[in-house]
Amino acid sequence: MRVFLIAGEPSGDVLGGRLITALRHLVPHVTVDGVGGTQMADAGLVSRFPMAELSLMGVAEVLPHLPRLIRRIGETAVAVRETRPDVLVTIDAPAFTLRVAKRLAGIGVPRVHYVAPQVWAWRAGRAKHLADAVDALLCLLPFEPPWFTPHGLDARFVGHPVVEAGIAAGDPHRFRARHGLGERPVLVVLPGSRRGELRRHLPVFKATVADILAAAPEVQVVIPTLAHLMGAITAATADWPGSPLVVSGEQDKHDAFRAADAALAASGTVALELALAGCPSVIAYRVNPLTAALARRLLTTRYVSLPNIIADRVIYPECLQERCAPGPLVAELMPLLREPSARRAQRSALAEVATALGDGGEAPSVRAGKAVLDIIAAGSLIR
Repeated sequence: MRVFLIAGEPSGDVLGGRLITALRHLVPHVTVDGVGGTQMADAGLVSRFPMAELSLMGVAEVLPHLPRLIRRIGETAVAVRETRPDVLVTIDAPAFTLRVAKRLAGIGVPRVHYVAPQVWAWRAGRAKHLADAVDALLCLLPFEPPWFTPHGLDARFVGHPVVEAGIAAGDPHRFRARHGLGERPVLVVLPGSRRGELRRHLPVFKATVADILAAAPEVQVVIPTLAHLMGAITAATADWPGSPLVVSGEQDKHDAFRAADAALAASGTVALELALAGCPSVIAYRVNPLTAALARRLLTTRYVSLPNIIADRVIYPECLQERCAPGPLVAELMPLLREPSARRAQRSALAEVATALGDGGEAPSVRAGKAVLDIIAAGSLIR
């Protein structure tokens, strides 16, 4: 069996690496070909060209490389035609991967796209465009398939990769012992990782922490961050009250999530990580007013936090824009820090979200691998 995979960015490379590993367990003699990064290389892929050529963001970065990108689209499509794999799996990065897939219509190779565009949040018309480009879709979120199946696309929920991130292995006792926290209440603070997020959130979060510590000085603030941001975050929070504990590394982050009584987090994928850790949280986010006005016109969801969208109700309170301020944040966080019943209520609801994401069942990568094999077998899907 020969599988051709294309990933165009680091998150897709992680998915691709796990998918290759799963396929090798399911079909030991599978041969992999295509384009990927270090994770896919570790799983046995020899990339036809460096994936870094595709990991470009913004018009200013893309335009100088446009001729090469167009050439790579053509070269990749030719490679698929020449090798005639049993299946083509394109992973996210639609600007590149779907252009390749469209060139391969009618050649007798099933085209599977992994990671659905967020049509449920904005521009629902993209569902039909995707159905015109590929034969099947592997979805990360349980509510996504019905957005695509009316357009004739074989869409299947396989589970979210956050389930395989090792969050469940977090150890709260290890974290408290390592950092000498004893039984102190722990507030995890996650201001984001992008420069704009840090600029907008750090002052608000600092004021929020100050108000919380004024009312509950026993609370220990913990800020998990990425290794390359460790120095900048430590410097930026050096004058925060309570001497926040800044940590990095996946183990410390997962341990901190499990040890926390509550978290204050900028909206993003981290909300799913906190949900899987069963960490009571409040979600905050602030953008410039023009961006906010545009988002309000385009977004079609009632919530911005994925745990809330999955549950279709408020589990994590959302403090956005004007409510991303110390007053509302403190009002939402203090019950979580002080009242065990408030924490229990959130944790009970979060267990449902974790199950909906695929936690407790087969690993999402294995489900994705089985879906790919099933799609290969169902030759009637090929268009």
